Amino acid sequence: MKSLQGLGVALITPFCKDGTIDFPSLEKLVNYNIEGGTDYLVILGTTAENATLNSEEKKQVIDCILKSNNKRLPLVLGIGGNNTADIVHQLQTTNLEDFSAILSVSPYYNKPSQEGIYQHYKKIAENSDKPIIIYNVPGRTGSNIEAATTLRLSNDCKNIIGIKEASPNFLQSTNIIKDKPSEFRVISGDDELALPIVLAGGYGVISVLGQALPHEVSQMIKLGLDKKVEEAYTIHYKLKTLFELIFAEGNPSGIKALLSVKGICKPYTRLPLTPASTNLISKIEKELETLSIVV
Repeated sequence: MKSLQGLGVALITPFCKDGTIDFPSLEKLVNYNIEGGTDYLVILGTTAENATLNSEEKKQVIDCILKSNNKRLPLVLGIGGNNTADIVHQLQTTNLEDFSAILSVSPYYNKPSQEGIYQHYKKIAENSDKPIIIYNVPGRTGSNIEAATTLRLSNDCKNIIGIKEASPNFLQSTNIIKDKPSEFRVISGDDELALPIVLAGGYGVISVLGQALPHEVSQMIKLGLDKKVEEAYTIHYKLKTLFELIFAEGNPSGIKALLSVKGICKPYTRLPLTPASTNLISKIEKELETLSIVV
């Protein structure tokens, strides 16, 4: 499934000031990414403030993106959580015909053992007609999927096709890349580590910054996949300050601030998240000016 290579973006959910979903801005964001060179779209992940959306809103977000995308880019749907049985139920009751794969976050809060994580994903894989991408993000879940567990799943479950690896431990990613089956995808879940992981043998990135700067980030990843190291790192260092700024006050507050500066959506979030400070917005504006990126 080469379609899930390169730049994937973890789409935000734009909100109006009153907290309702801003569907025109979501449509604008989808078109902006398609025109900017994004390779595939990830729907209802962490960056979408998925935890604050009710079931009807999730359906509305999916319908809006399906209509806007109009089959132009592959789509990945986030279905994950810390209740294995509920995830299986969602997989069995959700219409998944328009999706290339499912992105499923490691169970959070429960803090399962490595055996528990293995059995969780094995049960999901056994009950999914769609390929599964594991999502390891220890900073949010409170537990890490060790390389040995990922490799065990990659060998035992043929429809587990990859991992979005957002551990800060770069060696963990290289350990997976070294011993994985040839078709198993290691995808960076961290914008700052995206290029190093690609150069080490990864498939690309599921990016936050990429949805605001799809042209620049997709070029960096393409150059990395082509092993054009110097050219790729030129873009990496150009974007480095923005990588840091958009996470300075949490995600997606930072990326929504950047998207608002670019006129794509408003910066509003839902509690318990709050919008970026005026200070951060000012820093983002100045950095865009420094980079001569047109707003």
